[in-house]
Amino acid sequence: METPTATPDAQLLAAARRAAGRAYAPYSSFSVGAAALAPSGAVTLGCNVENAAYGETICAERNAVTTLVADREPGEAPALEAVAVVGLKANPCWPCGACRQVLREFGCRRVVVEGPDGEALSVPFEEILPHSFGPEALEGR
Repeated sequence: METPTATPDAQLLAAARRAAGRAYAPYSSFSVGAAALAPSGAVTLGCNVENAAYGETICAERNAVTTLVADREPGEAPALEAVAVVGLKANPCWPCGACRQVLREFGCRRVVVEGPDGEALSVPFEEILPHSFGPEALEGR
């Protein structure tokens, strides 16, 4: 008997769930994981890391994106195909506004979140940050 292959979105969500298990969230107990997919197919993980000075906390999505930027090949432009986000206590767990702006910076095309029943919900990025400000607004300045 053949085992069904997981969809790419399901695989990305599984990676985000693994990352959520590594979160450092002693204050909120709200663990979040993210998996960032580069156009090359490379996947980087991130989890939220809280701090007693709450403003210094980093979200899972920004953690995954900064790792993607650091891990890219020399000369390769940092870019995002998709990001998956999983919260261990509540789903769907959508990126916050700051994370949405960072995702926009690197051209994220879609966001995948885990639905309340564990299903993959994939939406075009423009739906979560319409009329956004991005790098092209600064061209020629």
